[in-house]
Amino acid sequence: MKRSPGTAIARTLVLAMLTLFIVVPFYWVVAGSFRAPAEIIAREVIWFPQSVTFEHYENLLRQSPFPTYLLNSLIVAAGTMLATVVVSTLAAYGFYRLRFPGREWLFRATLLAYAFPGVLLIVPMYGMMSGLGLIDNLLSLIIINVTFAAPFAVWMMKVFFQTIPKELEEVAELDGATRLQVLTRILLPLAAPGVAAIGIFAFVMSWTEYMFASILILSDGLRTLPVGLAGIIGQYQIDWGLLLAGATLVTVPVVVLFTLIGRYFIAGMTAGAVK
Repeated sequence: MKRSPGTAIARTLVLAMLTLFIVVPFYWVVAGSFRAPAEIIAREVIWFPQSVTFEHYENLLRQSPFPTYLLNSLIVAAGTMLATVVVSTLAAYGFYRLRFPGREWLFRATLLAYAFPGVLLIVPMYGMMSGLGLIDNLLSLIIINVTFAAPFAVWMMKVFFQTIPKELEEVAELDGATRLQVLTRILLPLAAPGVAAIGIFAFVMSWTEYMFASILILSDGLRTLPVGLAGIIGQYQIDWGLLLAGATLVTVPVVVLFTLIGRYFIAGMTAGAVK
C-alpha cells in the first residue's frame, strides 16, 4: 500500500518531536553538569555553557562516597544480570523441552510476580532476608532483583526457544550430546538476541532499583547509586551541579552497555513481540 506524502510528513514530525523529548532533557543534564553554578540557577535559558568547568565532577568523585556507590551498583547490576540469564535460560528450557504435570500452569504462574506491587512485598522480603542473615548485604539486592526480573526473562526465552527447529536438538542428541550441551552449544547461540535482551533488562532494572535498596541496606558503604546519590544531594543542600554530574555519570554504564549489545536487545524485543 502506497503511503501519501501527508502521512510521511506527519510520521516525520511525530518522530522528530519524540526525539526532541528524549534528546533535549538528556542534553540539558549533561550540559548543566559542565556549567558554572551561576549559570545553572540563572533565570534566563542558556542552551550552551558560557564557561566549562569540571568542578562538579571533582567534588562528586573526590569529596563524596560516589565512587563507592558506583562500585556497589555495578556489583549488584552485574550479579543480577548474570544470575537472571542463567536462571531464566535454564527455567525457560525446562518449560520448553521437558514434559511434566502442571507445566503450563506453572509457567503462567511465574508471571504472577507482576500482579503484586513491590511495596506489598517489603515486609515478607525483609523477614526472609533477615532470616537468611542477608540484611545489609548486597547479595540480598541481587536475589530480589532476580526475583522480579526472572519471570519476564523466562517468558521471553521460552518464546525464542520455540522458534528454533527441534530437528537441530534431535540431531545433536543422536550424536551423543547431553541436554546441557544442546542448550549451551546450539540453542543459546541461536537465541543470542533474547539473551542480550533479558541481560540488559535485568541490568537496567537493578541499576535503577531504589525501594528495596533503601530498606535492606543499612551501611553507608554498601549503598547503591539511587540511594547514595539521594543522600549526597541532601547532604550538600541541593547542589544542582553535583546532582547533574551524578545523573550524567549514572547513565554512562547503561549507555556503554547499549552501545555494545544494544542491537541484540532491539532484535530480541522485536522478535519477542512478533513471535
